[in-house]
Amino acid sequence: MRLYYNPLDLACKSIVGAVEQKSRLDLRVFEYPDGDDFFAGEMQLVFFRDGEGPVRFPMQKKENCFSISLKIPKTGLYFYYFTVPGRIFSRGRLQEGTFSGAPAPWQLTVYRKGFRTPDWLKGGVLYQIFPDRFRRFGELPSEGENGKRRMRRWGDLPDFRPNERGEVLNNDFFGGNLKGIEEKLDYLSSLGVTAIYLNPIFEAFSNHRYDTGDFFKIDELLGTVGDFRSLVESAGRRGIRLILDGVFNHVGADSVYFNRFGNYPTLGAFQSPDSPYFSWFSFREFPEKYDCWWGIETLPAIRENDRSYREFLFGENGVLRHWLRFGIGGFRLDVVDELPDGFLRELRQCVKNESPDAAILGEVWEDASDKISYGVRRQYLQGEELDGTMNYPLKDAILDFAVTGNCERLRETLFSLLDHYPKEALDLAMNVLSTHDTPRILSLLGRKTFDAAKKEEAASVRLSGVERQRAEEKLKMAALLQFTLPGVPCVYYGDENGMEGGPDPLCRGCFDWEHLRENLIGYYRKLGKIRAEHREIFAKGTYREIFAAGGILVFERALAGNSLYVYVNNSAQKFTISLDRPLFEEFAEIRLEGTLSVEGYSYGLLSEIVPQPSEN
Repeated sequence: MRLYYNPLDLACKSIVGAVEQKSRLDLRVFEYPDGDDFFAGEMQLVFFRDGEGPVRFPMQKKENCFSISLKIPKTGLYFYYFTVPGRIFSRGRLQEGTFSGAPAPWQLTVYRKGFRTPDWLKGGVLYQIFPDRFRRFGELPSEGENGKRRMRRWGDLPDFRPNERGEVLNNDFFGGNLKGIEEKLDYLSSLGVTAIYLNPIFEAFSNHRYDTGDFFKIDELLGTVGDFRSLVESAGRRGIRLILDGVFNHVGADSVYFNRFGNYPTLGAFQSPDSPYFSWFSFREFPEKYDCWWGIETLPAIRENDRSYREFLFGENGVLRHWLRFGIGGFRLDVVDELPDGFLRELRQCVKNESPDAAILGEVWEDASDKISYGVRRQYLQGEELDGTMNYPLKDAILDFAVTGNCERLRETLFSLLDHYPKEALDLAMNVLSTHDTPRILSLLGRKTFDAAKKEEAASVRLSGVERQRAEEKLKMAALLQFTLPGVPCVYYGDENGMEGGPDPLCRGCFDWEHLRENLIGYYRKLGKIRAEHREIFAKGTYREIFAAGGILVFERALAGNSLYVYVNNSAQKFTISLDRPLFEEFAEIRLEGTLSVEGYSYGLLSEIVPQPSEN
């Protein structure tokens, strides 16, 4: 007996990916004759909600398959597999069914009816900026009082050495500011950027600004509220929206809310239980011992279930509405694992009530559909919390493919994301290759390895000329995947200019505006142009694998009868693609007919040729 089931095949599962609650879902397991005879027995669907016991449903026998129709009333995470007498048929390699000794269930995410994500971000290009290091406009500010902020020369290596107490203070500043970003909006437009994700911009002590001092103030080194308004408006005229980093599970010890060092005139929680912010924090022994983020005393943790804190964020005049009223495009939520589900639901309600098309994106490093955090299964993508998440699984899989020349991990990751995520969320996934928390993609593609505990060693790592040349070619291949696979490419500032760097803060160097690598930047401009010209396909189109083996992957992105074909060949092997109609090669800008000969270590994108109206 041979059976076939693949949840990514519409013949087997009538809805690819996650399913809207109360929608009709048809499952079919196809049977192929064993010899001359079909199997005459029965098949059952074993179906269960996360944390609940299994329920068995008999499937209907048809001419060449077993089928069943479901309507699932409750949102949640579900699992399923099939049985025939004495045997289990469940998930195998690349999501395809196989007989197994123990069940390896498929996953089914059921999301809230009516869940939709912002269309304006789909099909676009995100660009992540670490504000202190992107561009400085004007003179370098003077040193902060008592050395609180040390000003550095643009382009020097960020401080990474600990002080005598073993602390890396992150108090070195290069003076990047909001006016500097505004000055470079035309450059960003030339890359096809439609949204800028800004690391924190609110008042803080450190250069990374994840230790918020005041949620209602722009950090003075970055500029004024007028500068922020000008940036939002200037970006908007170019079709670019800003997404702000929302850091809501901790603040700075040096903040108006905690005020450990007495730098603010108002009463902070560290100073007195009478502080209006005291209930936000958990003290074990007041005032010196308190809960803090990952044990870092400069980052006291917030009690997110505190009602006054939620009102401070979500109220009519709260933090979220305040910044949304400037016309921003939404928020990226830092360490969303540490924000409770109830908090996220209330946050979503606040944001969508104020600005229905604002995006809510979350920092999640794993598959966000089945993530377990602190012993709790999370509900990020079930339609009541996030619109999308950072796509670290895809990042790791693309890197693995680019380095090893084997596409198996990339295929497994892609098929898993396609099966697990609501399409609305997958189309909004932030497809990253580098971030402020990871080594630079170019360094990794140059096969440089880093020990986060050995920053001195990591700081001296540089690519040789030959290594850089090879790494840049791999980066082009990786970026093509980043820009064409489901999701929204999110370019970390300077990746398009070949920036190198190890673990943070070494990945947070200054953009080298004096030495622009026009060849690489031009390639990213081409990618941005391709996305703009075929935006609807990238925004809402389907993904279909056409061929995959070793270092070769060929796939289609399609919508409403229009198709794009992407090929990457990370091997020495040559192969030929047969064309059933004329196509246009986007990089070489040539018309192709008949066949395409693909050389080793090459890549490309083929598009439909749109007939031009004749001139009469």
